[in-house]
Amino acid sequence: MSPVRQGGSPFLFPLQLFSLCWVLSVAQSKTVRYSTFEEDAPGTVIGTLAEDLHMKVSGDTSFRLMKQFNSSLLRVREGDGQLTVGDAGLDREQLCGQAPQCVLAFDVVSFSQEQFRLVHVEVEVRDVNDHAPRFPRAQIPVEVSEGAAVGTRIPLEVPVDEDVGANGLQSVRLAEPHSPFRVELQTRADGAQCADLVLLQELDRESQAAYSLELVAQDGGRPPRSATAALSVRVLDANDHSPVFPQGAVAEVELAEDAPVGSLLLDLDAADPDEGPNGDVIFSFGARTPPEARRLFRLDPRSGRLTLAGPVDYERQDTYELDIRAQDRGPGPRSATCKVIVRIRDVNDNAPDISITPLAAPVPEGAARESLVALVSTSDRDSGANGQVRCALYGHEHFRLQPAYAGSYLVVTAASLDRERIAEYNLTLVAEDRGAPPLRTVRPYTVRVGDENDNAPLFTRPVYEVSVRENNPPGAYLATVAARDPDLGRNGQVTYRLLEAEVGRAGGAVSTYVSVDPATGAIYALRSFDYETLRQLDVRIQASDGGSPQLSSSALVQVRVLDQNDHAPVLVHPAPANGSLEVAVPGRTAKDTTVARVQARDADEGANGELVFDLQQQEPREAFAIGRRTGEIVLTGDLSQEPPGRVFKALLVISDGGRPPLTTTATV
Repeated sequence: MSPVRQGGSPFLFPLQLFSLCWVLSVAQSKTVRYSTFEEDAPGTVIGTLAEDLHMKVSGDTSFRLMKQFNSSLLRVREGDGQLTVGDAGLDREQLCGQAPQCVLAFDVVSFSQEQFRLVHVEVEVRDVNDHAPRFPRAQIPVEVSEGAAVGTRIPLEVPVDEDVGANGLQSVRLAEPHSPFRVELQTRADGAQCADLVLLQELDRESQAAYSLELVAQDGGRPPRSATAALSVRVLDANDHSPVFPQGAVAEVELAEDAPVGSLLLDLDAADPDEGPNGDVIFSFGARTPPEARRLFRLDPRSGRLTLAGPVDYERQDTYELDIRAQDRGPGPRSATCKVIVRIRDVNDNAPDISITPLAAPVPEGAARESLVALVSTSDRDSGANGQVRCALYGHEHFRLQPAYAGSYLVVTAASLDRERIAEYNLTLVAEDRGAPPLRTVRPYTVRVGDENDNAPLFTRPVYEVSVRENNPPGAYLATVAARDPDLGRNGQVTYRLLEAEVGRAGGAVSTYVSVDPATGAIYALRSFDYETLRQLDVRIQASDGGSPQLSSSALVQVRVLDQNDHAPVLVHPAPANGSLEVAVPGRTAKDTTVARVQARDADEGANGELVFDLQQQEPREAFAIGRRTGEIVLTGDLSQEPPGRVFKALLVISDGGRPPLTTTATV
């Protein structure tokens, strides 16, 4: 058990001596708590650390008070750590003032066999009734009108007692038992004490103009202490009526928070039946009216009209209490008070607030239905229906609003999203309260859709037709294919490659004929084409994006080789020998008879392969003609007069239709 000290003398309760003590383990040190009373004589034992800590004391054990503590208040005996009151004594009022608890805390170091331990000591100084109440003045004069109503309260100066708790001031009374007054001591909400002289019966100055009374203030100590002061009450004559408020001692008024400045709250209009200055009433705020209320409300000192002087806000404060004092202007003015309680009525003057917290930004276009997009929180500072908020989402059917909990909603997807179709949604959140009329807040909210690799590159055409003239130089540009991928970044970055295949009858891989630029899709010839051996080359180009997994598509490029006039006509029949050919014509051949048919061919096509025949430089005369298209040699002259073996010569010219034309000649 712990020792407790009362009245400055030791008391056993039941095992140990001296003071109340607790021993607690704090980390690697100890905390010891004692209590003692103030005014104990210097040297009074408070406790012994060695005993309370159950320490074995040897010759080399010592206790030392840490330097930062005032040793004149408490002393520590070095041998066993006995705590005693220092030479300066302990005065709780000087140490802690009016604090409800007074604790002295310090540290003691114990040294033993080259080891030490730190002991934290807390000594509570308990109050004793060593101060009597004290009036501010020995003579206290007050005045009261003979017409003061029963129950009139006259403020008195409150006695001072420096002790606390039960030892502090407990009562103030009059020594005279049959006085027309009573003293009431009250404690305000803030803890301060106030004393009022209360009138118990009507006064008549003509019967008694003054009262000499004795005030007695007493504390709650044992034994109690008291003090007295002379109270002189002077009864004033003539002005024997006080102002009277028609509303009574308490009036309540309701004011809408949106009431304009200047609005009338109440017409107090206190009346005083006296005449002249005794009935002339002046209105003012009482001393207990807060400064904030004085700023917001205006009281006309002559008329008593209470009006609004500044804007009020229900959400900031919903009730004001005003003390109104009405006092006449007579000698020994009389007054009355009225407590006006102003209750502010809420109006719908605050629009709802909307807070949006994105949960996915951007929202992936592959997100499933009902995916979370954002958390929407709403609030309204108004109360009642004015503060009840409903929220709606507008802008697109791909999103909807789902209630989460009170005042909160979730924006979720209502359909599949496609960034390539709609990359950004401009939504609108509307929060509306249930006031009359309702107030609303409109908040735009933009949802951006994140890209996924869900689109393969798409060629502008499935089949490209390209023409190139034969005999082109290697490296010649043929065409450019283009594929578009609507995805973003690497997902939309397109590269091209040639799909390997065998080239028809010509043989060989297609990659030996053409190449494609992987970045631009430009196609180039790797060799010179020959129309006579390859008339069309089919090339398949693949376009791939950079996504993962990679997506691709392909297109067919048909390269048509155009003919050029690169082959001269070749004489086939009659077969030439050494650049000449012979045609035997009988001498009796009739005129206009076909004597021979020249046949030639040209490997080119079209105009380049269309042949024209001509006989030039006939000797000795022109006796033959040749069909320009048919190559038929026709006798146009008369050979009957020519001797047998006569030779006619001509230059056979065969030309194609190319530009420029190519020719072949032979002597006929």
